[in-house]
Amino acid sequence: MQRFTSGSEFEGRIGYSRSVLCDGWVFVSGTTGYDYATMTLPEGVEAQCRQALANLETALKAAGSDMAHVVRVTYMLPDRADFPACWPLLRAAWGDAAPAATMIECGLMEPQMRIEIEATARAL
Repeated sequence: MQRFTSGSEFEGRIGYSRSVLCDGWVFVSGTTGYDYATMTLPEGVEAQCRQALANLETALKAAGSDMAHVVRVTYMLPDRADFPACWPLLRAAWGDAAPAATMIECGLMEPQMRIEIEATARAL
């Protein structure tokens, strides 16, 4: 088993890995729209979704996978009414490799957070 970090301060403070590679599977923790280089969070669900997908892609690559090998994804949003604004970004991110998906309306760690994305993928 291998564990990977993004360098986010949250991982160390809370005690989790950004992703874990185990038995040919990559498990990516819930990933928000934070830009980990600057530790800033853009405003709006679309900007946060775009950054969360970029963070997810980076985590997958670090663990030896990619977006085309994601088999399961969970979207978590504090306001389900925000979800349709993300659909074009999600369709573009997955292309023809659309994974099984679930959207959950729930509270997130900070009130400014508009979306969190968790994924499971096959390693390459």
